[in-house]
Amino acid sequence: MFYGEFQHSIDNKGRLILPSKVREVSKEFGIEKFFLTRGLDKCIFMFAETEWKTQEQKFKSMSFTKQQTRSFNRLFFSGAVDVVPDKQGRFVIPSYLKDYAGIDREVIIIGVANRLEIWDRKSWEDFYTRSSSSFEQIAEDILNI
Repeated sequence: MFYGEFQHSIDNKGRLILPSKVREVSKEFGIEKFFLTRGLDKCIFMFAETEWKTQEQKFKSMSFTKQQTRSFNRLFFSGAVDVVPDKQGRFVIPSYLKDYAGIDREVIIIGVANRLEIWDRKSWEDFYTRSSSSFEQIAEDILNI
């Protein structure tokens, strides 16, 4: 549902605006509320409400007797916050999430099918540089084509 790479910046009031393409998709699918939380690789995950509920059920079904499950759920859910973008698509990212992702002002928003990821621009560029050269090998390893 979400695809693409978009450069944006946090405004003087601490707000981020959703890319117009994301706003179009959100309108098409009736998405009004999103959930932000700590993502992997030091980015912020952003889920539409329906996808958040799906992920929540998946994580709730995992055994809480396993230490790794407890740790993951604590970090994932304690960082969660719901946001409803205003009519211009603006919303505030809490400072603890910006700190986690190392975000100051310049961000890259990427669509990853069922979620968006919000990256500090420099962190995204570093990740992309490190990972893009092995894209074909990664595809071969995980896709079994």
